[in-house]
Amino acid sequence: MCVTDDRTIFFKDTIFALIYDFPCSFLSSLSWIYKIKRSHFRQFMFHIAKILIYICAIKKHNIIATDRLHINKLKECFGDMHNFNTSDISNFYRSLEPDVKQATINWRVYHLVSKGVLERRGRGVYKIGRTTIFVPYLDNKTESIYKKILSEFPYSIVCVWDTSLLNEFTLHISNRHFTLIEVDKDSIESVFYSLRENYNPVFLNPNNGILEQYVFNPNTPLIVKPLISEAPLQSISNINTITIEKILVDLCCDEDLFPFYQGSEKKRIFNEAYAKYTVNNNKLLRYASRRGRKEEIKQLINQIKID
Repeated sequence: MCVTDDRTIFFKDTIFALIYDFPCSFLSSLSWIYKIKRSHFRQFMFHIAKILIYICAIKKHNIIATDRLHINKLKECFGDMHNFNTSDISNFYRSLEPDVKQATINWRVYHLVSKGVLERRGRGVYKIGRTTIFVPYLDNKTESIYKKILSEFPYSIVCVWDTSLLNEFTLHISNRHFTLIEVDKDSIESVFYSLRENYNPVFLNPNNGILEQYVFNPNTPLIVKPLISEAPLQSISNINTITIEKILVDLCCDEDLFPFYQGSEKKRIFNEAYAKYTVNNNKLLRYASRRGRKEEIKQLINQIKID
């Protein structure tokens, strides 16, 4: 039987499993621990299997319910609106699921409010909850590099950041990181030669061979590369630096520069970024389009089921 009400699926199965079958199976299993005979071993293992199945089922239904919230699509639809009401939310979900019940929508609204995705502004009136902006840590070295560049080239557009910040999103902590200085094309060579006078080593837009031979080592080198026009940046303490949207796109586009963050690690970074911070999909995809990788990155977002 096909059941469309995800609230009913989750609560009925969970309550039944927790209140009745799970304790019965568990207690029954305990009774066999003290006197297991060969003839009873198969039944004992059957009870253990039931327990594991119930745990997996509960997790599965919880995931299904969360997926159906369509949180990022909701933010995109209502993010620029000061207020919206229950009717607007109902129309939104019915545009995605025409047969969804109003009771299910009401439960989703309750869940979204409890998660902080929505804020109540009055009876039946809501707004998108507070955003969590990614703010990268800028150490003294990064700050001094930026200030030196701006003091010598005040009209240059510069973005500085250290790749060690990626460790926040990865499973494996890497000690191979570098400071990345992105500069507009008109100033890039002048900035490179200026930095070489005070820092070592410094590389100008290195190719794959240079990266493998000299850059990927624990000495924290500086890499100077062109800044893509209209790249999404943010200012932290008057220092232009990276945004979460730029990080995610650059990981996909600059694979030679970020070889340790590809494959499953890249998917994990995307998942962690969306779970911890507010990611502006419009800004991300606009920048991805500038870099000629919009469709590929869009597929990656859909593949890891961020919505």
